[in-house]
Amino acid sequence: MLFVQNERLLDLMKSEYKLADINNLLAFCGKNRIFEFSTLDNGLFPAARTNSQTDYTGYSSVWVRDNIHIAHAHYVCGNAQVAVKNVSALQAYFNKHRGRFENIVSGASDSRNPMNRPHVRFNGQNMEEIDEKWAHAQNDALGYFLWFYCRLALDNLLSPSTSDLELLTLFPRYWQSIRFWEDEDSGHWEENRKISASSIGVVIAALKEMQRYLLRIGSLEYSALIDKLITIGSKKLAEILPCECAQVAPGKYRRYDSALLFLIFPLDILDEEMANTVLRDVINNLQGDHGIRRYLGDSYWSADYKKKVAPESRTIDFSDDIGKRNALLREGEEAQWCIFDPIISAIYALKFKHHSRNIDLENQIHYFNRSLGQITGRECALGEFLCPESYYLENDQYVPSDPTPLNWTQANLMMAIKLLEKNLCKKPCLFK
Repeated sequence: MLFVQNERLLDLMKSEYKLADINNLLAFCGKNRIFEFSTLDNGLFPAARTNSQTDYTGYSSVWVRDNIHIAHAHYVCGNAQVAVKNVSALQAYFNKHRGRFENIVSGASDSRNPMNRPHVRFNGQNMEEIDEKWAHAQNDALGYFLWFYCRLALDNLLSPSTSDLELLTLFPRYWQSIRFWEDEDSGHWEENRKISASSIGVVIAALKEMQRYLLRIGSLEYSALIDKLITIGSKKLAEILPCECAQVAPGKYRRYDSALLFLIFPLDILDEEMANTVLRDVINNLQGDHGIRRYLGDSYWSADYKKKVAPESRTIDFSDDIGKRNALLREGEEAQWCIFDPIISAIYALKFKHHSRNIDLENQIHYFNRSLGQITGRECALGEFLCPESYYLENDQYVPSDPTPLNWTQANLMMAIKLLEKNLCKKPCLFK
């Protein structure tokens, strides 16, 4: 069964799309401002558009990881200038605070304290760090930046200066210092620290892209180090997959996690067999009717979250003490997130591109329609035509969580539409 939150979309949703249907859908989205991104003057994206009711979430801050996913979606959709402006602003931020990399590389700072690490959530208005305890041990966030920066440089959309290259070379040296392949970080979901396949995979993707760029420009000083790190990291990743975390310690082992989807798209670092395993794992174990769970046992925005957790405690740093929040969760009542369905649609888009199998196109459309179905309807207290972070149970009904609209969800849906349009152009005969 396909759940559709906004009945006005029903006439636009098809089991088989034609290009004219995509044009009608894009016109509808434009008219209702579904892809209106809240953007700062410097090109950075706050996590969500907030108001007086949702300011407490802190989602007006900038997250590095979210920004790269959003910028990459614009890039895929042909808006390279948006992507370049965003990544250039992130580069300026990291350059401003490069001392955090340098101090850990030199041993002047203790990397075991996450506050000593490069801060991956900050005030985008003034590029300053936020004076609040946070789970900044996030190797994936740093990896996403380096990966996409080098991708843009390889496409000749960025021209790094000597100073820029010096900043970039801090990343592999930093990862060597913390031994990223066995580093317990807080990862995509900023929670309890563990050795996470999703974080290791993002770092490997970043190192590979950086190596490609450095070889192109003939810069070989760090080539041996990068090769070494890729080899060590790839060996560790192979040992962990298809798990997210293989550590047996309580609260660390995790068999399924939707963050692993990003190793398939956009990073494309898994072989086809492992990619199919990860995709099947998520669909069979984490997919719900209203979205996709991050992982089993996820207590963030679990049932009746707003009744059980005070506003000032809903979005705090849980990396040191997630047990209290986990105690609120009843089995099967995890929040169902909206960022993953368009990513699965994108994965099937690439499968269809490579193999031209009708089943892949059918699955691409299915997950695209699930994504459309998550757009809020008239009855939503937060507003209509919004892309939520997730749906959670409130009084036994699934409703959007307060971080709505989430820029990351909007970006993924926008990209899913573009990839469907591209496949329709490839095989119009399928839709006669």
